[in-house]
Amino acid sequence: MYMLLNSYKECKSSLKTLFFAVKHSLKYFLTATSGIPDFPELVGAATVNEIQVGYCDSKIKTAEPKLDWMKKLIKDDPQHLEWYSLKCLQKLQVFKDNIDSLKQRLNHTKGPHILQRMNGCEWDEETGEIQGFNQYGYNGEDFIALDLQTLTWTAPKPQAVITKLRWDTEKARLEYNKNYYTYMCPKWLKKYVEYGRKFLQRTELPSVSLLQNNPSSPVCCHATGFYPETAELFWSRDGEEIHEGVEKGEILPNGDGTFQMRVVMNMSSVKHDDWRRYHCVFQLSSIKDDIVTGLDKAVIRTNWGKTWSNNVPNNVFFVALFS
Repeated sequence: MYMLLNSYKECKSSLKTLFFAVKHSLKYFLTATSGIPDFPELVGAATVNEIQVGYCDSKIKTAEPKLDWMKKLIKDDPQHLEWYSLKCLQKLQVFKDNIDSLKQRLNHTKGPHILQRMNGCEWDEETGEIQGFNQYGYNGEDFIALDLQTLTWTAPKPQAVITKLRWDTEKARLEYNKNYYTYMCPKWLKKYVEYGRKFLQRTELPSVSLLQNNPSSPVCCHATGFYPETAELFWSRDGEEIHEGVEKGEILPNGDGTFQMRVVMNMSSVKHDDWRRYHCVFQLSSIKDDIVTGLDKAVIRTNWGKTWSNNVPNNVFFVALFS
């Protein structure tokens, strides 16, 4: 029995290590707009491990570093910022031409229109695996994406087939993409990770709260202020994770570089005498012990007469429950 229990613990530990593999990402987001007054025609942002590190738009016409360690990198390598600023201005004209072409082809003469691109790469520090990506969206829907394995474009929408056929003939551009996403992007990502390692590999524990709209509503377990984002949040009964009657939200960024997430449990079929069997469990990749919060009416924050805690704004309750 001891050997079986020990093996189970080792297996659980291995699975947790596997789930929380050390991966890093460098992503660029470009958004071109048409027909939106008082909004930049082009907005760009760069993120490392989902944290914004740079910004540019068509009004300021330059790239700006957002974090201290990125500012240090720019100070050590000024040409880095010059390259980003030049690319921002170049993409302004390219994206303007692209969105005008799409509007004309699709007969979109009225209303605002949005063209977006997300590109970049991911690097698994343990395995060394590199994955690149380059994809476009138009008016909130997937439009066209690059397949780096075949060096061809895929068109999920019929309207994008014309673009795919034309871009597939641009062999020099395809080879540039292959080189960029295979070598240049990972090289920069590794450089960014090295400069920002202390910041990117820090650990910040969350504030975990139980929230409820009214006595008959589902109970939301809300964790906020944690870093890194490689985290898990779930409800358990008698120490076992449960899925029935549970709705898990996505991990969302906070404005300060930390993250938040929530998981909601329907309590309609749970007897009050059984509440003690339920717990909200938070797991973070960089810490050994779980943060466990027992289901207890005394600690549930509500909006029907109880005083809110100073560290949980009123709107967090509704965002966590209904977003």
